[in-house]
Amino acid sequence: PAMAGPRSTVPTAAEAELLLMQKQALAEEEAAKAKRELLTRFLQEKLSREEQSSMLGLHKVRTVWRLAQRKTKDQELRQDIEILSQTFTRVMDCKDGAIEVAVGLVGDLEEAEEQQNRALRSHLHLTDQLLHLQRCRLGYLEEGFRAQVGALKAEFEAERCGISGREGKW
Repeated sequence: PAMAGPRSTVPTAAEAELLLMQKQALAEEEAAKAKRELLTRFLQEKLSREEQSSMLGLHKVRTVWRLAQRKTKDQELRQDIEILSQTFTRVMDCKDGAIEVAVGLVGDLEEAEEQQNRALRSHLHLTDQLLHLQRCRLGYLEEGFRAQVGALKAEFEAERCGISGREGKW
């Protein structure tokens, strides 16, 4: 029993070596744990940087895409405006032409009305002259008629007187 005591207090070489190996294993495990934590932090930071880079890249891609869409839309709108401008110009030219024709027709109508008024005045003047001529002719015919009636009356009276004078002789 006296021997069992000192032996249990003094570690043996095998125990010391085992203790040393356990300490080394513990140290290696802590070093591996520290290495894993360091690697985890490194990977998390790298993931965070990649996410930020990805977000920035996505933002750049969206910006470039929007610029491309805006450029395309700008070209489409400019083409639409050019087409509308040409259409508007054609419509305005047609309307200007219609206005010019209408103005010409109004001028022609005014000229035709003036010609019609001149023709009417001329017709009325000629009608008045014809009426005057017919009245003069009628006057001459009435005078001739009256003269003939007078001559016939005179002839009739002369014959009557001649007949009456002969009746008395018979």
